[in-house]
Amino acid sequence: MSERTYDVGRRDFLMAAAGLAVAPFIGCAHGSRPSSSSPAAATQGLGRRRLGTLEVSSLGLGCQNMSRTYQGTVPERSEMLRILRTAFERGVTFYDAAEAYGPHEVERILGEGVAPFRDQVVIATKFGWNIDLETGARRPGLNSRPEHIKLAVEGMLRRLRTERIDLLYQHRVDPEVPIEDVAGAIKDLKAEGKVLHWGLCEMGPNTLRRAHAEMPVTAVQNEYSLLWRGPERVLLPLCTELGIGFVPWSPLGVGFLTGAIGPDTRFVDADFRKSETRFSPENLPHNLALVELLRRWAERKQATPAQLALAWLTGQEPWVVPIPGTTQMPHLLENLGAAGVRFSPSELAELTASASAIQVRGERLPAAVQVFSDVEAPPRP
Repeated sequence: MSERTYDVGRRDFLMAAAGLAVAPFIGCAHGSRPSSSSPAAATQGLGRRRLGTLEVSSLGLGCQNMSRTYQGTVPERSEMLRILRTAFERGVTFYDAAEAYGPHEVERILGEGVAPFRDQVVIATKFGWNIDLETGARRPGLNSRPEHIKLAVEGMLRRLRTERIDLLYQHRVDPEVPIEDVAGAIKDLKAEGKVLHWGLCEMGPNTLRRAHAEMPVTAVQNEYSLLWRGPERVLLPLCTELGIGFVPWSPLGVGFLTGAIGPDTRFVDADFRKSETRFSPENLPHNLALVELLRRWAERKQATPAQLALAWLTGQEPWVVPIPGTTQMPHLLENLGAAGVRFSPSELAELTASASAIQVRGERLPAAVQVFSDVEAPPRP
């Protein structure tokens, strides 16, 4: 079946399942996490990293849920603006959005939130889902036709209140459009000064090679965390070879690695995690061994499980930049506290080996969604 034959109901489900930020869930009041008053829990200087030639803070901020959580609740806009500005005050210079988030509304929130310091931050956003350019209505499938990309970017610029997009990703590979044609559209936008860097999300490795050969790719965005380490097999070595930065989405395992989910947690129907078998009642108790490992390390390092999970990611490569998302100020400050966690090489190897010994059971995405990941673009005619 072609991806373009999916109906709108499936499309809405896909958009929820492909997200970055942590949603509220049943079983832990307000998505609470274990807290810590230790030195590592205080926000430290984030430092800077490079995604290709693009300099960003060592941790970014995923903004997806700032317009609507997965359960359908709408966060207070003023609080989302406060979170964006507090993140900047604490050293965050890398903000991640997409036209699909909202749709459109997250870009509006981000544009308003960073307006006072726009020239001091890096804005990343994404195109690729088949979204009506004016209304934001979600249509079936994907759309990376060059003419559509250029029109989509015009809307992004208006919503973000900016003259250029610092990093523009293809959100998912369109199986009907050669990646060379996509790169050609980005080249035109770069020549006009509307896009500075480009990247891809959840693509197949051959598509990444072809894209990079057509025009150097700055960054790749894929799910990656201690809960799901799939990129380590092919993608991270390929990024090393090509000099491409890596941006993990869902770096906290959609909340799992924060310690906020227990063996008796059950998800409401609106929460896409209910459809992920790694969180099923059969697999969840087994997989919690990973969280227990983080708890032990958190006590050892005077930090929290979330901070340990983020610090482990940044310890993998100097060009890995996680983008944890949140709609809660305490979680923002806790996440940024990961900058205060330091591993010696032997400690990092020890934690990695212990995590590798835990075989996570279940799939990271519902079966209906997996078809949109690791897709290879068609050859150019």
